[in-house]
Amino acid sequence: MGRAVFVMSLLLMLSAISLVTARYQSRHLYNLNEQLHAQAVDLNVEWRHLQLERAELARNARVDEIARNTLKMVPIQPSRTLYIPLPAESGNESGKEGVRP
Repeated sequence: MGRAVFVMSLLLMLSAISLVTARYQSRHLYNLNEQLHAQAVDLNVEWRHLQLERAELARNARVDEIARNTLKMVPIQPSRTLYIPLPAESGNESGKEGVRP
C-alpha cells in the first residue's frame, strides 16, 4: 500500500510540473504572438507609406521637373533635331546585310 501511495504521489508531482511547464509555454507563446502581430501591423503601415512615397516619386510632373531643372533637358523641337542620313547601299561587299529603316 505504501508503495502505491509513493507512485501515485510521484505521478501527481510529475503532472503538476508538466502543468506548470505547459502554462509557462502557453503564456510565452501568447506574448510572442502578440509581439509578432504588432510587428506585422507596423510593417503593414510602413509598406503603405512606401507605396505612397513610390507613387509620389514616379509622378510625371515630378519627373518632368527634374528633367528640366536638374538635368537641363529641353523638349524636342523639329528645328533642333539632327537627322543622320544612312549611307547609300553599295551591295553586300562586306558580307553583311544592309540595314533599312
